[in-house]
Amino acid sequence: MNTAPPAFRPARRIASIGVSEILMIGARAAQLKREGRPVIVLGAGEPDFDTPDNVKDAAISAIRAGATKYTILDGTVEMKAAIAAKLLRENRLTYEPTEITVGAGAKQVIHNALMATLDEGDEVVIAAPYWTSYADMVTIAGGVPVPVAGREENGFRLDAADLERAITPRTRWLMLNSPSNPTGAAYSPADYRPILDVLLRHEQVWLMSDEIYEHLCYGNFSAVSPVALEPRLRERTLIVNGVSKSYAMTGWRIGYGAGPRSLIAAMAVVQSQSTSNPSSVSQAAAIEALNGPQEVLAERRASFERRRDLVVEALNAIPGLSCRRPEGAFYTFASCAGVIGRRTPSGQVIGTDADFCRYLLEEHDVAVVPGSIFGLAPYFRISYATAEAELRTAMTRIRRAVEALS
Repeated sequence: MNTAPPAFRPARRIASIGVSEILMIGARAAQLKREGRPVIVLGAGEPDFDTPDNVKDAAISAIRAGATKYTILDGTVEMKAAIAAKLLRENRLTYEPTEITVGAGAKQVIHNALMATLDEGDEVVIAAPYWTSYADMVTIAGGVPVPVAGREENGFRLDAADLERAITPRTRWLMLNSPSNPTGAAYSPADYRPILDVLLRHEQVWLMSDEIYEHLCYGNFSAVSPVALEPRLRERTLIVNGVSKSYAMTGWRIGYGAGPRSLIAAMAVVQSQSTSNPSSVSQAAAIEALNGPQEVLAERRASFERRRDLVVEALNAIPGLSCRRPEGAFYTFASCAGVIGRRTPSGQVIGTDADFCRYLLEEHDVAVVPGSIFGLAPYFRISYATAEAELRTAMTRIRRAVEALS
């Protein structure tokens, strides 16, 4: 008699989706560290700074005041007021509370929007390279991700003609992230204009504008919301943002969205049947982050800019590698095309960017992420949200790793 338990059968919606490769690289790096290896991890999309003290104090005060109960489903009155004030102050955009939603991170906001709007087979154009979760969230929601690559010679930005060709009668959304994860590329008003003109011609296509890195722009570059540039798209645009990157609050899990009232209401239905309200204490902390002193943003942005320059200059000094200087975020997206086809000291051929990243980790103790998982190869992403001393050591190791190839 066969007593073996029946085989587990996953739902079709997730059958082709795996755990994030970024997390797997991080897990392998952690394992090597436990074995005593001096691994430097440049894979995480997380600031190394601590949450500002005034924000932590606000959370502690909220706990002591008993603000630990359920809140309104998609954000407290005070939380939505702080978001509305921020959008008006920084983006010159006016949104009512019924046009704002708050979730457990910007990721949930995106998920809610896709679940609320996509029917089976609906298409979502995604500007590539893209954050890996975009495509998987579209798939889980029953949609079809349609990546459109932004070429390096165009600053990794989406070309309007390519967007036009990708749109079909089934296209429901365009997903844009500026500044971008993984490339750090950002769109100026002039860069946005032809893309917005395409959207104006295709009224069935909505825009999801992920602006989570807006405060991390360098030099004379300033982030701008496409809604501010083209108000005619306001009624079919969802702005996605949060406090995780700018205020070093990744673990607090607070993201928010601003968009037309009908969309926000539909997203609330999704959230009501998943997580319900975001954390009451985290909302209190986020209110202080948005309403409180903002000087910390400039201080940390200056530190990130120094790190960016350090990494870009070091990579460009290594024969076989090249790296565009990004406008924002805390990532570089460097080409490793010049090392493809070469051999490691152990005789392994570097055939792909994933091979190169594996070589850096296994033989030179540097964890980076292959560009192929973001939709464009052969590149690799470095997160420079780590101490300058570690970055210098990592750049030395990468140079030695490349020099050891034959």
